[in-house]
Amino acid sequence: MKAILCTHHGLPETLTYSDIDDPVLEEKEVLIRVKACAVNFPDVLLIQDKYQFKPTLPFSPGGEVSGVIEKTGAGVKHLKEGQRVLALCGWGGFAEKVKVTADRVFPIPPQMDYMTAASTLYTFGTAYHALKDRANIQPGETLLVLGASGGVGLAAVELGRVMGATVIAAASTAEKLAVCKEKGADHLINYESDDLKERIKTLTDGKGVDVVLDVVGGKYAEPALRGMAWKGRYLVIGFAAGEIPKLPFNLALLKGCDIMGVFWGRFSTEEPKQNQQNIIDLVGMIQSGKISQHIHKVYSLEESPQALRDMMDRKVMGKAMVVLENQDEASPSTGSGTEQSEPFDRLRDQTMRDENIKYQDASIKSIEEESSEEGERVYRSVEDLKKQVGKSLGTSSWTTVSQEVIQKFAEATEDFQWIHVDTEKAAALLPGGKNLAHGYLTLSLVPKLIYEILPLEGVQMALNYGVNKVRFPAPVYSGDQIRLKATLTNVEESPDGNTKLFIQATMESNHADKPVCVAELITLVRF
Repeated sequence: MKAILCTHHGLPETLTYSDIDDPVLEEKEVLIRVKACAVNFPDVLLIQDKYQFKPTLPFSPGGEVSGVIEKTGAGVKHLKEGQRVLALCGWGGFAEKVKVTADRVFPIPPQMDYMTAASTLYTFGTAYHALKDRANIQPGETLLVLGASGGVGLAAVELGRVMGATVIAAASTAEKLAVCKEKGADHLINYESDDLKERIKTLTDGKGVDVVLDVVGGKYAEPALRGMAWKGRYLVIGFAAGEIPKLPFNLALLKGCDIMGVFWGRFSTEEPKQNQQNIIDLVGMIQSGKISQHIHKVYSLEESPQALRDMMDRKVMGKAMVVLENQDEASPSTGSGTEQSEPFDRLRDQTMRDENIKYQDASIKSIEEESSEEGERVYRSVEDLKKQVGKSLGTSSWTTVSQEVIQKFAEATEDFQWIHVDTEKAAALLPGGKNLAHGYLTLSLVPKLIYEILPLEGVQMALNYGVNKVRFPAPVYSGDQIRLKATLTNVEESPDGNTKLFIQATMESNHADKPVCVAELITLVRF
């Protein structure tokens, strides 16, 4: 196979494009055919022997990949050949194939392309851990991002906006700051031409910033520290400027502020449960279109050394990507969320419109028969339905969502994320040790339950026509019991003889304080 090799420590120009043997798998490893690999600043440090981790020579840089599993070790049970995955390999990614320990490999959601999968976790994972776990940033606080146009910096700008902070982006050129503005920065500072400390003072009306996220270091660190508010938090992430700053610690004393180290790589191994929750949060933000990666440039495998040189020279805005051949699926996301959500939109429409999809599997069974809150009733005409407008249709019986059904839904939708199907990892990492049901599995149970509380007689046709304003406030776990409560809000007759029923539905679980699904259902009937 082809690979970019570091045979001796040095600059990107010393790397070689070589033919090497395929990696040999250990018992708990998988072999991935690489589709895309992200370029990150630690790659630059690794080849110079300046990083915390010291891979044995020769090695390939590249620590964040996506691709397809080609082979699994004998001890790997939750992943399979042919599965689309992303992996945090540390190094080895600038190659046609890479072997990775199975617990650092994650299935790619079906709506996510290879480019998005390989470009998101390191930068957004670092920024989210910094802002959420270390700084505990709060809505209304002020966030200053140094090096805001880089991968982690731009992720912090976008996450800061999503988390409700006022974001000040600091970078070295107008071009870089324009990208930050597009990502939601409220204020901009060019620290090559502006007085950083004075600009902070002006923008915050003398109060100072609550949180500084610093990936640059060097000469900008001290003025940023001097611009902190009382009880501020200074997040130390990296030193892209090349110099580790020597800070006067009396400033921390005078400002009552904290200086916090942020090392996402170690956090992900020391606190795996919290890291997994962060990943779940980030995937949800990607799927909803709240965050998206800014792709600076795409390089071929042979051009990888140039990607690292551009990273060293601080030319990269957002993420640089190495993409291998046959990348028809690995196109960068537009960030709108539209393209990513289409498979789920199709699934939702199919599920809600096809009255035959009702998940009558034997392992989903009623475990408690409850009468309707309004007593037994049958609807034989449109007039009967109109009399019910504004009133409760009642409450369905309880239904159990088993792991077997979650598995079948995963197979039907090709959504094999470990949080749904890997019982061993769920037992170790998820709250309560149980797998989560897919949100759209919960929604797909509506037809089964709605017919129980909306008994129709004499109809020629009854179709699940559509759904509006779907939300999943709380998760459903394997083995949970759920039921449906519904109110008929409107009846709309059409000249063609069809009638639309608008139903406000709430699904609740026996283990959650919040609803597990809230939606407006539209059912089409014809008497």
